Amino acid sequence: MHTLMKTLLIAATGSTLLPGPATAADMSLPFKAPMPPPAFSWTGCYLGAHVGGGWAHKEATDPVNAIQSAFTEMTTGVTTVTVDPIGVVVGGQIGCDYQFAPTWVVGVEGAASGSTMKASANFALPASGDTGEFSALTDFVASATGRFGYAADHWLFYAKAGAAWVGDKYDFTGSVTGTPVAFEGLDQRLGWTVGGGIDWAFYHHWSLALEYDYYQFGSHTVLMIDPNNAPAGVPVNFKQSVQIAKLALNFHMWDGR
Repeated sequence: MHTLMKTLLIAATGSTLLPGPATAADMSLPFKAPMPPPAFSWTGCYLGAHVGGGWAHKEATDPVNAIQSAFTEMTTGVTTVTVDPIGVVVGGQIGCDYQFAPTWVVGVEGAASGSTMKASANFALPASGDTGEFSALTDFVASATGRFGYAADHWLFYAKAGAAWVGDKYDFTGSVTGTPVAFEGLDQRLGWTVGGGIDWAFYHHWSLALEYDYYQFGSHTVLMIDPNNAPAGVPVNFKQSVQIAKLALNFHMWDGR
C-alpha cells in the first residue's frame, strides 16, 4: 500500500512538469489591420489637348458706306450685316488644381485653340446697285481662367471664368460700277469668358473632360484696307461673341491613385 501511494505521488508530480496542450492565446501571432488606400485627390498640375466645335455671332457696322466711301458714293442711314461662323477648334491647355476641405477644388488654367469658324453674307450697295460680300474667319481663341469645383472621388464638376483673346480676319469683296473691291482687316481683341464642365480621372494619370465656354468680346473698330481703292483704310465697327464645346484629354502630374 505504501509502495502504491508513492508511485501515484511520483506520477502526479511528473504530470505537472510536462507541457500541456497550447491554448488559443498561446498560439496567436501579432496581427495588424491593413491600412486603407489613400483617398483620391485632384491636387496637382496637368497638360493636355482638346478638340471641339465653335460657333460665333458677328455684326459689322457699316460695310456698305465703308465700300462706297472709296468711290465717294455715300448713302443715308447705317447698315448692319451679321454672320454666324461655325467650325472646328483644336488646341491645348495647361493648369494646376488644389483640393481642400475635403471635396472642393480651386485651380488656374491657360488654353489656346486654333479655329476654322467661318461664314459669309451678301449685302446690297444702294448707291451703285451692286452687291458686296462680308466674310469673317476666327483664327484663334485663347483664355486665362480660374476654376472652382466640387470633387466626387474621380469626378470633378467645375465652373471657370477669366480673360479671353480672339483673332479674326474680315473681308469685304464685290464690285462698284464694274470696279472690283477687296477690303481686308485683321482684329485681335481682349474679352472675357465663363464656362463649366465635368472632368473624369479614368486611368492613373489621365482624365477626360467635357466643357462648354462662352466668350464675349464686345465692339471694336477695325481699319479695313483696300490697297487699290482705299489704301489709307476705312474704320468699321465689329461686335462679336463666341461659344465653344470641347472634349479634352489631360495628363496629370500626380501619383496616379
